Amino acid sequence: MIKITLPDGAVREYQAGVTALDIAKSISEGLARKVLAANVNGQVWDATRPITEDAALKLLTWDDDGGKSTFWHSSAHLMAEAVEDLFPGAKFWVGPAIDKGFYYDIDLGGRQITEDDLRKLEKKMNELAKQNNSYVRKAMPKAEAVQYFTEKGDEYKLDLLSNLTDGEITFYTQGTFTDLCRGPHIPTTAPIKAIKLTNIAGAYWKNDSSNKQLTRIYGVTFPSQKELDEYLAMLEEAKKRDHRKLGKELGIFTMDDDVGPGLPLWMPNGTIIIEELEKLAKETEVKGGYKRVVTPHIAKESMYLTSGHLPYYQDSMFPPMELDGTKYYLKAMNCPHHHKIFAAEPRSYKELPLRLAEYGTCYRYEQSGELFGLMRVRCLHMNDAHIYCTREQFAQEFRAVNDMYIKYFNIFGIDKYVMRLSLHEPSKLGQKYINEPELWLETEEMVRQVLKESNIPYIEVPDEGAFYGPKIDVQIWSTIGREFTLATNQVDFAQGRRFKLEFTNKENSPETPLIIHRAPLGTHERFIGFLLEHYAGKFPAWLAPVQVKVLPISDKFLPYANSILESLKNADIRGEVDDRNEKIGKKIRDTELMKVPYMLVVGEKEMNEGKVAIRRQGKGDAGVKPIEEFIAELTAEIKARRGE
Repeated sequence: MIKITLPDGAVREYQAGVTALDIAKSISEGLARKVLAANVNGQVWDATRPITEDAALKLLTWDDDGGKSTFWHSSAHLMAEAVEDLFPGAKFWVGPAIDKGFYYDIDLGGRQITEDDLRKLEKKMNELAKQNNSYVRKAMPKAEAVQYFTEKGDEYKLDLLSNLTDGEITFYTQGTFTDLCRGPHIPTTAPIKAIKLTNIAGAYWKNDSSNKQLTRIYGVTFPSQKELDEYLAMLEEAKKRDHRKLGKELGIFTMDDDVGPGLPLWMPNGTIIIEELEKLAKETEVKGGYKRVVTPHIAKESMYLTSGHLPYYQDSMFPPMELDGTKYYLKAMNCPHHHKIFAAEPRSYKELPLRLAEYGTCYRYEQSGELFGLMRVRCLHMNDAHIYCTREQFAQEFRAVNDMYIKYFNIFGIDKYVMRLSLHEPSKLGQKYINEPELWLETEEMVRQVLKESNIPYIEVPDEGAFYGPKIDVQIWSTIGREFTLATNQVDFAQGRRFKLEFTNKENSPETPLIIHRAPLGTHERFIGFLLEHYAGKFPAWLAPVQVKVLPISDKFLPYANSILESLKNADIRGEVDDRNEKIGKKIRDTELMKVPYMLVVGEKEMNEGKVAIRRQGKGDAGVKPIEEFIAELTAEIKARRGE
């Protein structure tokens, strides 16, 4: 008998060779129908794979990330079976699950695939799914696997096999399709109820442009048609909210080939948003006891060698410039510059915590294929700060940073978020991570305790820490459910010693401070890209580039409209007058399209009474008021940074 420990701590005994699906059935037939895979001792397995020794077990359903990814990887194999049926002789490279769905890279032997073909493949996949074929796992010796794919003339699978050894090779078969695959897979094809193949693209074999270009087919599947319909509706809404589309329409930013890829130019409207975000950050940081600094855009190679960024981060930095025999690098991060400011003066424990903040401009060499609007750029303006503190102060300071995140979430209407606690991988110490095993464990536990005590939702992610310490990456969701990585909160136990940073402690002895790196608003680029999609371009009044548009019914009322504009300016409200010779209906429609929060329509009645007819963006008529009353109400709304 073997002992199976369930997530609630309960321990059950079963015969060796029991499967996760068997265990689910022993608990409830209803649960068994939902099980897609299993987490066995920290690894995702087939629910039908025998368990032969004591194990910790978690049953995975559609509600678990491991369940979804297994479902989508199995769907990729189902698609491959359909492709083989419609395109005999097709060869397959890799077919992973991705964030939403799956893809498969396929050699179709020179044949082209069309949108009509995608619909045919969907139909075939539905037919195959209904056959309820099992996904069958089979371990195979390398020699036998090589012979199998040699006889098929499949150079792609032979290439994969060249990096595998005996004991690492498994095949999976469902229906008529067999593939080299490590798995895992769902028990049968039956749970795949709703299918949509979404896109066709080209992909070079092994991501190398000197290799053959394969056909990549993307798809997504769900356990029900309702969930697929909701997902497709979300995609349509996401297209309308695409920050690249809205950024152009609203005059937020532009890209230019002569400037270079990944280097956005901020238009006047975008610059206003930047300034409002900086104003918010500065107000918040002043209250939090931060001191502002400014640092150069370049620095000598020696500083980045001291920091360790060149050995660990060089691929993401621009190539060096050489001047008078010395190499200079564009600043890829603000940290070393701030460390130099800390080191510029003798420090005492009485000064700590010392919090240095900067909206610093950084430059990172993102690969061309990874650039994406404002989300992945090569020039970024970071809401950065570094906190130098004692070990005793760490928990309070780290908690205060997290509290700052929560404040910002409330301001921007971010209801769903999670902190990803990124940890080190012990086997990569000295390579990917600073070789300080005890400090890694100590600082990871310090961060973990702060998160637990603060009741902040978090998950732990192995092998994603910064090279100098554990970090938190903040995942947020927009109003339509799209996930974004916003910002980071990192612990650094290495840089202090590298830069010989010291303060005099209470015992009058030198001590190295702990360092917290934090960026609650991330970068202007990524955060404004998120906000464009989150608000669908309809920024709240405090953040909107133009807060009020004054619409005179005819030229006769232009003087009154301009006097209103003057009153708005005197109240520090951003306004414009639409003085075009157009009908009022068109002026209203055009102002709606530009997503201006407030419209003030003025004609003879309004002029004679010293009032304005107010329209709210997307909501229509909001009544008639004296201009002074409107200004007072809007000023209060802006000052409070209300969402509406």
